[in-house]
Amino acid sequence: MKQAEVIKFLKKKGTRKNASGMARFGIRPKTKVYGVSVTTLRLLAKTIGKDTRLAKQLYQSKVHECRLLASIIADARELNGKEMDVWARDFDSWDICDLTCMNVFRYHPLALQKCLAWSREEREYYKRASFALMAALASDKKNKISNEEFEKFFPLLVKNANDERNYVKKAVSWALRQIGKRNESLRQEAMAVAASIIKLNTPSARFIGGDALRELRSKGQIK
Repeated sequence: MKQAEVIKFLKKKGTRKNASGMARFGIRPKTKVYGVSVTTLRLLAKTIGKDTRLAKQLYQSKVHECRLLASIIADARELNGKEMDVWARDFDSWDICDLTCMNVFRYHPLALQKCLAWSREEREYYKRASFALMAALASDKKNKISNEEFEKFFPLLVKNANDERNYVKKAVSWALRQIGKRNESLRQEAMAVAASIIKLNTPSARFIGGDALRELRSKGQIK
């Protein structure tokens, strides 16, 4: 399938109602929005299959749904580190950030490295990508990432806990909670980190620490 065919299909499937619904959920990207559901994008992706060449073309477009589709059909093994940076730098909404981290970036050999690097970025969604990727890695029980690797993220979570920007603080909380859900040892450590974050006594820190503790105090969260 060619890029022009994809765009023509998405234009046909998009609706103003869906676009308005996306906006109500805080999805207001700078790119063009057709109003196509993620369900429709996933069905289209099944017909296309993995096609990283097409994904790269779609990501360069100024269409939000094209970029979402790109995250589904891209093969992580066919992206290099610079391309990951370019994609992450262009994130302009929470959904494209989170879906790209979940669908592609968490399978990349450089995923752990990018978590560390992107946490130092200043742009809201670029920084969010660091913590969304941490959460994505922690939620994937099939990977063989050690507790020690996840423990390296704790100082970064504490360091960024005072960031009052909505989509950063929510991602920091998400990452802390997901790491804590990975196993009992990390749960105990994550709760201790959450308690230390609360002591920072800023609005964002109290939100992040309290959010994590409420969820992690139940052992049933570990699956």
